[in-house]
Amino acid sequence: MLSREERTPFSEWWWTVDKPLMGAILALMLTGVILSLAASPPVATRIGLDAFHFFSRHVLFLVPSCIVLLGVSFLSPRAIRRSALIIFAASIVLIVLTLAIGPEVKGSRRWITLLGVNIQASEIAKPSFVVIAAWLFAESTRRPEMPATSMAVVLLLMLVALLVMEPDFGQTMLILMVWGSLFFIAGMRMIWVFGLAGLGATGLFSAYLFVPHVAGRIKRFMNPASGDTFQVDTAMEAFYNGGWFGLGPGEGIAKRSLPDSHTDFVFAVAAEEFGIILCLAMLALFAFVVIRTLSRAYANEDMFSRFAASGLAILFGVQAAINMSVNLQLIPAKGMTLPFISYGGSSIVSLAYGVGMMLALTRLRPRTEVEASGHAEAMRSYA
Repeated sequence: MLSREERTPFSEWWWTVDKPLMGAILALMLTGVILSLAASPPVATRIGLDAFHFFSRHVLFLVPSCIVLLGVSFLSPRAIRRSALIIFAASIVLIVLTLAIGPEVKGSRRWITLLGVNIQASEIAKPSFVVIAAWLFAESTRRPEMPATSMAVVLLLMLVALLVMEPDFGQTMLILMVWGSLFFIAGMRMIWVFGLAGLGATGLFSAYLFVPHVAGRIKRFMNPASGDTFQVDTAMEAFYNGGWFGLGPGEGIAKRSLPDSHTDFVFAVAAEEFGIILCLAMLALFAFVVIRTLSRAYANEDMFSRFAASGLAILFGVQAAINMSVNLQLIPAKGMTLPFISYGGSSIVSLAYGVGMMLALTRLRPRTEVEASGHAEAMRSYA
C-alpha cells in the first residue's frame, strides 16, 4: 500500500487521480477488446486476411494507447497546454501533407502513411485543438484586453477549412459542436452562440446543396427507398435479433455481411450477440465518464482546467453519441468510431491522449498550485 506521506511522482499521482473515472475508461477498453474479438474475424476473412488480423492490431494499438494515457495523466496543466500546442501544430502539418500527397479513398483524402503506419491526422488534431481553445477562452476571462476569442475563432476556421477540404464533414460538425459548447461555457453572450448555431446550420445546408456525398446520405436517411441503406438496415436487424440478452458470443448474423462491423457498426454487433443489456451498460459507462468529468471540472478553481476538461468530456461524449445514433438509425449515416470500442489505431491513440488529459486536469491539486497558475482569481470573478 502506498502511504500518503510519500512524495514520489507515482504516489502523488495515485492519491490525486480520479480512480472511478479511470476504472470506467479501463472498462471501456476491455469491452472494446471483447467486441473486437466478436466483430472483426468475419471482416478479416471476407477480405482475405487472417481471421484475427484486426483483433491482434486492436490489442497492439492498446499498448501505446495505455502508455500515452498514463503518461499524460501525470502532466501538470501547464505541461498539457504546451504539449497540446506542439501536437496541434504537428497535426496541422500532417493534414496539409495528407491533402497534398495522401491517397484518395472513396473521394476523400484522410490518411497518410509515415514509416509504414497509416495516420489520420484529423483524429490527432481534435483533443489538442479543444485544449488550445479552452486556454484561449480562459485567457479571455483573465485578460479581457487580449484578443483570445478572436484567436480561437481563427484556429477554428483554419481547422474547419482543412477538414472540409479532405472532405470530412462528420469531424467538422463534431469540432463545431465542441467549440460552440466551450464558447457557451466560457460565458459568451447567447446571441453569439445562436449565431454560431446558425452558421453551422447554413454550412450543413450548403453541403447538402453542393456535396453529392452528403446529400445522398441525408436523402437516404429521410427516404430509405431513395438509395442503398444496407448497412443501417442490417444494423437495425441486429438489434431486433439480439433482444435483451443477445444470441450469444460468436452467434451474431449481422457481422457476417456488415462491411464495417468492426468499426462504425460494432455497437450493433454488441446488441446482437450480447443484447440490449450490454448496450445499456456501455451507454452508462460513457455517460459516467462525461458526467464525472464535468462535475470534477465544475469544482475546479483553475479556469483553464475547468474549460479544457469540460471540452474534452463533451468531445468524448458527442463522438460516442454520434456513433450509437447512427447504429440506431436516429441520424444520417456517418463514419465515426465508438471511443475505445471500434477498431482504429489513430482513433484509439488520440482518444487515449484526450482521456489522459481529462484525468490530469481532474486530479486533486493543492490550492497553492491552482493559484500559481494565475487563473484562480479569474475564476472567482467569473463566478
